[in-house]
Amino acid sequence: MVVRRRRKIKKYRGSRTVGRGCAKRGRGSGEKGGKGLSGGHKQKWSYILRYIPDHFGKHGFVRPDEVSAEILAINVGDIDEHIDELVEKGAARREENKFVVDMSKIGVDKVLGGGKVTHAIEVIAKEFSESAKKKLEETGGKAVAGGV
Repeated sequence: MVVRRRRKIKKYRGSRTVGRGCAKRGRGSGEKGGKGLSGGHKQKWSYILRYIPDHFGKHGFVRPDEVSAEILAINVGDIDEHIDELVEKGAARREENKFVVDMSKIGVDKVLGGGKVTHAIEVIAKEFSESAKKKLEETGGKAVAGGV
C-alpha cells in the first residue's frame, strides 16, 4: 500500500523552525527519501531505469594481472649508447670485434628498433621487433631470440 502524505511546502518566512518542530529536524532530507540517489534500490527506481540504467550490477571483464604481464622493452639505440655501462655491470662482454649483451641480466624482455646503432652488437633477448633485427644486422651484429 502506498502511503500518501502532504508535502510540507508551507511558507514560514521569518520563522526559525519553518514548521519542522525543532531546528535539527529540518537539516537532512528525511521526508523526501534522502539526498540524491540514496535508496536507489528501493525508491526512485523509475529515475534509475530511465537515466542511469547501468548504475547497478557488474559490467565488463578485468583481466587478471597474472595473465597480462607487462613487457619491459628497450631501444637498440639505448643499448648502443650505454654499452660501456653494461660491460661494467656484467650484462655485456666484449668478444673480438663485437659486444655480446644479455638482456635478461638487466630484466628486459623485448628489444625495439629506436635510435642509432654504431657498434657491432650481438643481443640476446626474448623478443625483437623487425626494425631492431634489421639495425643490428646492418652494423655487423645479430639478434639472438630465446633468452631466459
